[in-house]
Amino acid sequence: MTDIDVTEYSDVWVFVEQHEGHAERVAWELLAEGRRLADAKDEKLVALVFGEDCRAVAEEAVARGADRVLWADDPVFEPYRADPYGEQFRALVADRKPDIVLIGGTHTGRDFAGRVAVPVHAGLTADCTELDVDDEGLLLARRPTFGGDAMATIKCVNHRPQMATVRAGVFDPAPTDPEREGEIEPVEVVVDESMTKSRVLERVVGDVTDITDADIVVAGGAGTDGDFGPIQELADALGGEVAATRAAVDEGWVEPSRQVGQTGKTVRPTLYIAAGISGAIQHLEGMNGSEVVVAINTDPNAPIFDHADYGIVGDLFEVLPELTAMVRGDQEVIV
Repeated sequence: MTDIDVTEYSDVWVFVEQHEGHAERVAWELLAEGRRLADAKDEKLVALVFGEDCRAVAEEAVARGADRVLWADDPVFEPYRADPYGEQFRALVADRKPDIVLIGGTHTGRDFAGRVAVPVHAGLTADCTELDVDDEGLLLARRPTFGGDAMATIKCVNHRPQMATVRAGVFDPAPTDPEREGEIEPVEVVVDESMTKSRVLERVVGDVTDITDADIVVAGGAGTDGDFGPIQELADALGGEVAATRAAVDEGWVEPSRQVGQTGKTVRPTLYIAAGISGAIQHLEGMNGSEVVVAINTDPNAPIFDHADYGIVGDLFEVLPELTAMVRGDQEVIV
């Protein structure tokens, strides 16, 4: 690849992932962070919206902070396929030269980012949990490394755009301001069905809930000894979701999609109940944005208590059933 002039690249772009007119929450989280980065660099925040009949998503992107929306509207973009999305993005990059591009670390986002970064020779950092810019305006992409035992800060000095996929649930979503003004620019669609190499025969959506959207999370760790029955019962009573530490997932007690931590998912629920969890830093990184944390552990010196709003020193197999009974109204609460 020939050398590029990095001074020709500007603005912060956010890919707004949407399916059938419904944007993924992580897109709004990235708009909030993208707004902060763009302001720090004194540049524009640009949202990318690809899809069919998705004008409402473009309008919401403006309301949530975008200065400009590059809107590609065509049936070729629905449902998502890497070929048309990637080709459309590459054409826009060649024409507009963005400095920073942020993409949600979803299944779609990871597929899309990789397909785009290689052909345009971009620097791509995956699965980021923190973002910032240095004094020179370079993106500082921070992500777990060495199995979550350390954090790495990665900079891309010589290539553009600087790209990052970002874990869902790390940031708060950008608020909506219906009065906010911005530009929605329809862009030329450079792909059609004859140019794509794939066809969607059927789209099947699994029934696994994304715990990053849960308002209440009940998590278990090594202290459960593999018995997540009390965890599930309390989660059901509260209308919440079950989560787990890496140790519990590694043992096969819980599916990986429910792992919280540096090598799992980041959650920001209103209530997080940690039962039988010691409080290793790798796990805390995934839940420290919770509004209220309740910890239950037999060890009064467990590190988790230092990060909890309420702590119960006790056996989870005794405490959780009592909490479940109280929630269900089967047992009187005595204060």
